[in-house]
Amino acid sequence: MAEPTITQIFGTGATRLTNGATTSTSGLFIPDAALQAAGLTTPSTATAEGHLVAIVKNAESYLTQTNFDANIDQSLIVADGYPGFTNRGTDNTPYRQDQKTISLAKLDTGSTINPGDY
Repeated sequence: MAEPTITQIFGTGATRLTNGATTSTSGLFIPDAALQAAGLTTPSTATAEGHLVAIVKNAESYLTQTNFDANIDQSLIVADGYPGFTNRGTDNTPYRQDQKTISLAKLDTGSTINPGDY
C-alpha cells in the first residue's frame, strides 16, 4: 500500500501548496469544508483549539488500527483514550475530558520524535 494521502488525513479538499518561483507559498491548505465535515460549524470564528480538534477528528477517520495493520506505510494511529471528569477553576466546575491517543510507529532508531520519520 502507499502512504496515506493529504486528503485521507485532513479531509476532502485538503492539499499541499507548492512553492512558486518568486513567492514562498508552500504549505498545507485545509479548507473550511473539511473542518465542517468534522463538526466545526463556524470555522471563520472558531478557536485554534476547535480547528485542531476538527483536524484530529478528520485524521481519526482514516488513521485507524485496522488501516495501520493492513498498510505498512501508515505510521500513525488515532484512537479513543479513556474519558473522564475533572473539576476546574475556583468554584470546581465539573468538566468532561475526552481523550484521543495518537500513536507514532517507526523503526527503532532512537527515542526522539522527528516529524520527518513519519
